[in-house]
Amino acid sequence: MHSRLFECRILHRRFAPKPHRFLSRVFMVALDLDELDLVSRRSRLLGINRGGLFSVHERDFLPVDQAAFNASQPQPRARPAAGDPGLSLKQRVFAFLRERGVNALPERIELITMPRVAGYRFNPVSFYFCRGADGLPLAAIAEVTNTFGEVKPYLLDNTRWSDGAFRLRVPKHFYVSPFSDVDVEFDFILRPAGRSLAVQIDDHVGAERTLTSVLTGCARPLRDRTLLLFTVKYPLLTLKVIAAIHWQAFVLYLKRLPFFPKASRAADQRDLFHPHSSISTGPAARPESP
Repeated sequence: MHSRLFECRILHRRFAPKPHRFLSRVFMVALDLDELDLVSRRSRLLGINRGGLFSVHERDFLPVDQAAFNASQPQPRARPAAGDPGLSLKQRVFAFLRERGVNALPERIELITMPRVAGYRFNPVSFYFCRGADGLPLAAIAEVTNTFGEVKPYLLDNTRWSDGAFRLRVPKHFYVSPFSDVDVEFDFILRPAGRSLAVQIDDHVGAERTLTSVLTGCARPLRDRTLLLFTVKYPLLTLKVIAAIHWQAFVLYLKRLPFFPKASRAADQRDLFHPHSSISTGPAARPESP
């Protein structure tokens, strides 16, 4: 299988207005979207579109609607995944790419994400790496989620490919942390995963880099014995991640960093899915239509 696991190290380092640094360790699953049925059959601990100690549900990702998918298809629509009454995740990736001008559909799509643990889901960011029929990188998507349940995907097409990585600097227009304003810029450096994983997302205010987040990892086979080991090394993974986010926010509060209430910049929170009630009125809050 192409699908595998990554044992990861995440570094967050804030440079301004006050320095702050913390490190965490997690594991992620890297799933070839053409292998979901195969993974489900082979693994007793990782459920695909079903419950389990660990699970990945296609409905949790890239919320593109049926009408948008149908409108994006020049050819007959592919069948949804077995057991899925809606669109498969691969179909939604197709729709998302075509709506944004990527006309060559990918031959292979790899999703890198944290699985649900005992049904509990929280993914600060998931990555999709898409390759064309020639095997060359076609596009990448960084799907960012905040603690309010809002989702914003950022596209890096092959015009953003340089020196072995997808690179894009773009206005964030998304509320990620009460200690980062929504009008800063994200700077993405996403390298397609092989035996190792290395991605970086920086925050910039003008010419100043204020924050860096670096995710690195080593590939491990997707086996039940490895997943069993990870239940010991990374117990209650998703709960620990959400707890760590709130703990670090408390630490930053004690350091008296400037605080940005979510509702105060509603007009600058744009092109996102599942808008929170604090910004769910007015044109700026409308979800995009992929």
